[in-house]
Amino acid sequence: MDTPLARELADLSARRRALEAVNVEFTGETRVLTVSNQKGGVGKTTTAVNIASALAGLGAKVLVIDLDPQGNASTALGVPHSADIPSVYDVLIEEFPLADIIQVSPENPNLLCAPSTIHLAGAEIELVAQVAREHRLRRALEEYLRDSPVDFVIIDCPPSLGLLTINAFTAASEVFIPIQCEYYALEGLSQLLGSIQMIQKHLNPELHLSTILLTMFDGRTRLAQQVAEEVRSHFPSQVLETVIPRSVRVSEAPSFGQTVIAYDGQSAGAIAYREAAVEIATRTVSQSKEK
Repeated sequence: MDTPLARELADLSARRRALEAVNVEFTGETRVLTVSNQKGGVGKTTTAVNIASALAGLGAKVLVIDLDPQGNASTALGVPHSADIPSVYDVLIEEFPLADIIQVSPENPNLLCAPSTIHLAGAEIELVAQVAREHRLRRALEEYLRDSPVDFVIIDCPPSLGLLTINAFTAASEVFIPIQCEYYALEGLSQLLGSIQMIQKHLNPELHLSTILLTMFDGRTRLAQQVAEEVRSHFPSQVLETVIPRSVRVSEAPSFGQTVIAYDGQSAGAIAYREAAVEIATRTVSQSKEK
């Protein structure tokens, strides 16, 4: 029957088949993306872990660095992060090697996680007195990658522009911004872009905005379509073609300690994240700099 539901199911089936036929080659060059948006509730952590899981599913070796004291990325990847477990805090403050804290996610042997613990909540204050406080994550990451190369490093930032986020910007070459398809989507974005420019000027000239992903898209509303159009008009090259729909499955997955890719890989949300991962993987580093 030619109903909206039938058309939606047919579209999902076609997209699943297209994803099964995808074959992505990885060059061995490491891309470091920091997922950032100081506005909370835009799907930042959800995007970080699901893109990471989808990239691992394509055959990439992916390291997720959880820089958010809430530790939600660690939870979603099924990685223990209680207070007694070595974490990113120990790397930033105690100068532990990154290799000593990294755990393998039970989802995929290609998916690694440097977990966050509650101790990271105090790191903002403790970092103030540290030598080279803005470069601590970068140095630890460079040392780790010399011995243990990966295809992607994805850094999940807290929803703020403090020293933890500055460490992420200094360690990364690409900024990846999830933007919610709602009224306040662009609010605060100019502040974030200003912060990126300051980091470029003073700490990391390699940093650039490479990727924007529209999340929580509800195609039934005119507002969501207007926001999408506005973001695409401002950032025509950076915005991915894929949009992430509102999805109950995406919301449910973290409560099971999983990404939606592992929880229900055939759902609409999982398919959208897998499509977005293919787009990101097929954009080379040089292309993202041109954009």
